[in-house]
Amino acid sequence: MKRRDSLKALSLTGFGLAVTPVEAAVPAPPDVKPLKIPGGRQKFEAERDAKLNAEKFFTPHELQTVTVLSDIIIPADERSGSASQAGVPAFIEFMMKDQPRNQTPMRGGIRWLDNTCVKRYGKQFVQCTKAQQIDMVEQIAYPGKAKPDMTQGAAFFSMMRNMTATGFFTSQMGIKDLGYVGNTPNQWDGVPEDVLKQYGLAYEERELTQGK
Repeated sequence: MKRRDSLKALSLTGFGLAVTPVEAAVPAPPDVKPLKIPGGRQKFEAERDAKLNAEKFFTPHELQTVTVLSDIIIPADERSGSASQAGVPAFIEFMMKDQPRNQTPMRGGIRWLDNTCVKRYGKQFVQCTKAQQIDMVEQIAYPGKAKPDMTQGAAFFSMMRNMTATGFFTSQMGIKDLGYVGNTPNQWDGVPEDVLKQYGLAYEERELTQGK
């Protein structure tokens, strides 16, 4: 090919005119999973939940901070696991998208916590030692006792504590920790004997034998 022909080919290509036709690759359709509708939920609710679950709010650092804080609020003990083991961080992530009004207080609170820890300990909250983390939490855990420069942190920690408790005690682990069993079938043996005697009452023989 002569030089002139080469320049002509380059020019045509630059203007979007392909010299050699090439078939464009057709992207494969996305893998759409069937929507699961849990019991007690309507389709539009399940669709909204799926949409919110597909979104991300926390950065990895923010999620790590939430995880550490939630485990300080509800640590593992002999009865059950910690808040993070019960899935509380994922619950809080969902609540940030379900209730967007809490996004600014949450994100601002995490930044306040990191900035304060940098001033006090020279590093962000998750990088502090366990003793330093507990020391920081004690400064903001009691709103009535918080110093003036700790009020923002106290408000943030109160929100974290409420969300952590809500997430934990509505999880399977938390419900088991409470010992709540809900409505369960049982067998009623009638009014206790001491109560009957108190009121001078007694079952008749036919009532005692009925159903046996």
